[in-house]
Amino acid sequence: MFSFGKKKQTLENSNKWIFGTMLVFGLVGLAASFVLAVEEFHLLKNPNAILSCSINTVLNCSTVMETWQASVFGFPNMFIGLMGYPIVVTVAIVALTKAKLPRWFWIVANVCYLLAALFAYWLFFNSVYVIEVLCPWCLIVTFVTTIILATLTHYNLRENAFKLSKHVNNTVQEMLKKDIGKLLTATWIVLLIALVFVKFGESLFA
Repeated sequence: MFSFGKKKQTLENSNKWIFGTMLVFGLVGLAASFVLAVEEFHLLKNPNAILSCSINTVLNCSTVMETWQASVFGFPNMFIGLMGYPIVVTVAIVALTKAKLPRWFWIVANVCYLLAALFAYWLFFNSVYVIEVLCPWCLIVTFVTTIILATLTHYNLRENAFKLSKHVNNTVQEMLKKDIGKLLTATWIVLLIALVFVKFGESLFA
């Protein structure tokens, strides 16, 4: 009985960390998307406006906003964030209240957010290697998206939402206990940062 209670408490603490992280970064992503939307309106009113995120020739939101990649689906990309992050925040709050959501919901959420992350990375690599100009707020969105995807995937793997075989699931659970997922996430983020510094170097601070 004591062991069961301890395990339950551990899971509750883990859930608080997972969904608390989702909540915080969901709010950060929403704030970044909102600021980008405001800056977009400023640019539409005055094409020569100097935006708050236009720091130098490398870190310059206005330059990025003028590219076709900034409106892939026919409208500014930040509107996707304005629609998506409130959902992330809502799900995190619901989960923190210990409400139970069906397995299919978590799988759909994970798949959708994976697609969102792939889109964010596509924009990131376009920004670094094609446009060769970075949008500071977009970098924040990419970072936030990475963290949220990691926490959501961690939860689904811990709960075996994907119904992995017993052998595979046991291996996954051991990896989660050793924080391999956190290590992989940190490594990926460091890699993205390294790519930025290798590409732009001192120009980032010019």
